[in-house]
Amino acid sequence: MSMFGRRATKAATDADDSPAGDLVIPQTVADAAIRHRPEVTDPLADLRALPVPPARGWAARRSGRDHHVGSAALWQGTTTQLAGLFPFVGGSGARVRGVPIGHDLHTHEPIGLHPGDWLKTGIISNTGLWVQAQPGVGKSAFAKRLGTGLCAFGWMLFVPADVKGEYTALIRRLGGTVIKVGRGHDAINPLDPGPLAALLATTSGRERDALRESIRARQTSLLEGLLLLELDRQPTPTERNLVSRAIDLATDAAVDNQPTIPEVRAALEQAPQQLLSAARVNDDRGRYFDLIREVLSSFDLLVDGPLRGLFDRRSTARLDPASPATSLDISVLDEETDEVVAAAMLCSWAWGAAMIEARQAGQGRNILWIQDEAWRALRTGSGLVEKSDRLTRLNRHKGVASVYLTHSMDDLEALPSEEDRAKARGIAARCAIHVYGGLPATELRSLTVSLSSREADMLSSWQSAGTWVPGQRHPGRGLYLIKAGERAGLPVRMNLSPRELELYNTDSAFDSAPRSAVA
Repeated sequence: MSMFGRRATKAATDADDSPAGDLVIPQTVADAAIRHRPEVTDPLADLRALPVPPARGWAARRSGRDHHVGSAALWQGTTTQLAGLFPFVGGSGARVRGVPIGHDLHTHEPIGLHPGDWLKTGIISNTGLWVQAQPGVGKSAFAKRLGTGLCAFGWMLFVPADVKGEYTALIRRLGGTVIKVGRGHDAINPLDPGPLAALLATTSGRERDALRESIRARQTSLLEGLLLLELDRQPTPTERNLVSRAIDLATDAAVDNQPTIPEVRAALEQAPQQLLSAARVNDDRGRYFDLIREVLSSFDLLVDGPLRGLFDRRSTARLDPASPATSLDISVLDEETDEVVAAAMLCSWAWGAAMIEARQAGQGRNILWIQDEAWRALRTGSGLVEKSDRLTRLNRHKGVASVYLTHSMDDLEALPSEEDRAKARGIAARCAIHVYGGLPATELRSLTVSLSSREADMLSSWQSAGTWVPGQRHPGRGLYLIKAGERAGLPVRMNLSPRELELYNTDSAFDSAPRSAVA
């Protein structure tokens, strides 16, 4: 015991022993502090000693028991009306429902996301989702969790061009259909109307004409996109006119009204009177072939070039609108050139869009359309952004929610022309829901939504680990900021179940890697 402690103890003892009214003079500052220390009492001690009732009351007669406790009423008001209470100490809560994404990092309340429900309740104005984060922090895991949950709500999950094959295990687990496209695997005819063919057989009059025009417009847009890849320029108006008329001739000549790309090329080569008249060459076949020579050479490359055997024959697989989930797996083409992958993605998008049109005609369900690695295809040719947007322009009145996944806004800057870059930024800006993972500070300035300083600091803190010690969890793994409009973002932590960890794992190639011989 210190000297001050002994003196303080002695002073306190002397004070207790002294008769009433005797003046005791403190010898030190410590003695004075002890004498003037107020007695500390708990005003709620009696209440704290009482037993705490359960949430619904005591299970006894006349004890206030209730079988249900309703939620409190929610009131809203402006800062003028609520002066003195604003700014609030705590948030009012998200109160959003849908697929369980995770828990709010601040309030720990559960956060759900459902594009269709959010649209109906007025939270958003369209069903586009933009998901952006660094590689490896969980972009695809977020999309898979959302797709799995929406399947449980009765939606259909559709992945039109799975470049890495990372959705295959999940689609099969959901009882869906995986169509593997490539040499030695299934082939798809991009001009195949798909589920719309069955609708054509059951409709008549104006409805049938409208379906045929919709199919023709999509077929024409696809071939123009493929020609753009080969020509490295936009087709001229004359070339576009002749190709669209060749599609009509090939469709009429086909037994099942489902032409193939070689049949369209054959119609152009035959130079029938309809095409000569459309070319306005006064029946001069030489002038006609001068106009169409580059287009024919491009068709030769599509049929006999690097894409040979992929999209030049009839479909060997069929899309099933009743399937809970469907993916077109083009992972066998991942090692091919970007031109081949871009053509495969365009064909897959066009083929899958037939399912959307069938859904709009009353056949099918709401669809979650996931576009991953799309910018790899769009950067191969100027004008492809417009073509792809025309093929996949899937908005709310068609019952489709589109999910765009990307690593960085720099992916958009890699597009070949300023016009393409502006259109791509427009696609991002039009999405009503933005989901961000860990991003560097330099990336935050290029986002298409506004962030508060607190939100920006939070995203930056998720981008990388602060230690070199191995085995540490990445600070941004499973963390997302959900933004909708100008509202404050919802910071969410998503925890995966053991089964999800297995199905959503995109690093499986390293799980079975052989051990290094180096000690």
